[in-house]
Amino acid sequence: MEMDLPGILEGIQGPVALAFSYQAEDVAALHLLLHSTAEPRDLEVFTLDTLKLFPETQGYHEAVEAFFQIPIKRYYPDPDEVRQVEEKLGEWGMRGSLEDRHYCCNVRKVAPLKRALAGKSVWVTGLRAAQSPTRSNLQILEYDESHKLMKINPLVSWSEVELAVYLHRYGLPLHPLYAQGFKSIGCAPCTRAVKEGEDIRAGRWWWENPEHKECGLHLRKAGTIKT
Repeated sequence: MEMDLPGILEGIQGPVALAFSYQAEDVAALHLLLHSTAEPRDLEVFTLDTLKLFPETQGYHEAVEAFFQIPIKRYYPDPDEVRQVEEKLGEWGMRGSLEDRHYCCNVRKVAPLKRALAGKSVWVTGLRAAQSPTRSNLQILEYDESHKLMKINPLVSWSEVELAVYLHRYGLPLHPLYAQGFKSIGCAPCTRAVKEGEDIRAGRWWWENPEHKECGLHLRKAGTIKT
């Protein structure tokens, strides 16, 4: 289950970015990276603050910073673009169509991600292949054509049980909403708790088909990652 990253990181030069989206997978990936024998010296841990996060997420942000003794840089959407989204969609309008939801995600997530990854050489994620049908073909090491950098998915082959064991072993902090039935946590209008037996990402954009459940950060086509 556990893996070290030196074999991958040693051959890659330049700044490394770890995207922290407040999932259990992200805190495990961060722990792996910080405890790797090849921990990158030029590392930025960042998050995308969509301005629609749960209040509990803000508190968890601070808890993770305190636990690891590192800053997590926030990247925000453009204020003018946010204003246009809110004028067009209001609070719940992103549920009107897949196009409207993608429009909201593009402004609040995809555009800030481009700024976060600008100048970086490596993007580390907490993605797992078992999370959803859209991630079933993930590889541990990929080239992201859209951002022109290497993408490392160190947890790609982990099961949910293996993840839970790792989190417990190292006493890693978890988002408080997990205790309320949430299994995947995003923006407040687009995330709900899941019921017993539901898929772990059933609470994300639950009004859409499973094959559509991506915000645009990790959409794959022809073996590449595209936004």
